[in-house]
Amino acid sequence: MLMIYEMTQTSKAAALFEGWEETMILSCIQGIMGRIYTTDPPVSAMAVLGDFAFFAGRVSRELISFKPKDCTQDFMIMVGQNEEWNNTIVEHYGTKATVVSRYAFQKKPDVFDRKKLMHAASSLPDRLESDLIDEQIFHLCKANRWSADLVSQFKDYEEYRRLGLGVVIHKGPEIYCGASSYSRYHGGIEVEIDTREDHRRQGLAYACGARLILECLKRNLYPSWDAQNPWSAALAHKLGYHYSHTYPAVEIHGY
Repeated sequence: MLMIYEMTQTSKAAALFEGWEETMILSCIQGIMGRIYTTDPPVSAMAVLGDFAFFAGRVSRELISFKPKDCTQDFMIMVGQNEEWNNTIVEHYGTKATVVSRYAFQKKPDVFDRKKLMHAASSLPDRLESDLIDEQIFHLCKANRWSADLVSQFKDYEEYRRLGLGVVIHKGPEIYCGASSYSRYHGGIEVEIDTREDHRRQGLAYACGARLILECLKRNLYPSWDAQNPWSAALAHKLGYHYSHTYPAVEIHGY
């Protein structure tokens, strides 16, 4: 049976993930956020960040079945480097596994129409405001289940202040929509957008996403977007992103 261990020199996993344009993998390899687990010998690797696990190298059932000790969630999105990885994940988890389609976008920083984004960011319904996530808003986001993922990968506000960036649309202490960094890597963030259920289909995600993109561009950060559904993909296109490809992922319920 292969031994699984956490890599301390995460940059050594880069060769296994070579050619994979996924910023959460970069976060792990660069040692900024997330962790990388590998086999002994290191011919397979798993990059884990939040609800995501990415598998590369030689297919390893031991790695697929491995759950880090500090992982308390019962849901995980697993993405294999190839079809063999994904098929093995489905085979291992059985009825707990659901294959879904996700949508990747080209990482081109010069495609955004700033004037259009500025107009979108300022197009808010009456009495609603847009603000950057500060310490008070950080804690408000954490306190609500629907908005927690806007800041959930940062252990505290100090870490978010240092690594994160986000925007919310609100009325006083009531937050209705947020666009923030799910994760951070050198040169950019992975975008997370959430809207409170009773305020969807009002253009808030469009306005919030537009402002976050503008704030990223001001700071020379790239706002990477990966869509989990057609609605998110359509919003990305509206904001100026260029579609790259659709790829399979496996959602594990009861992880």
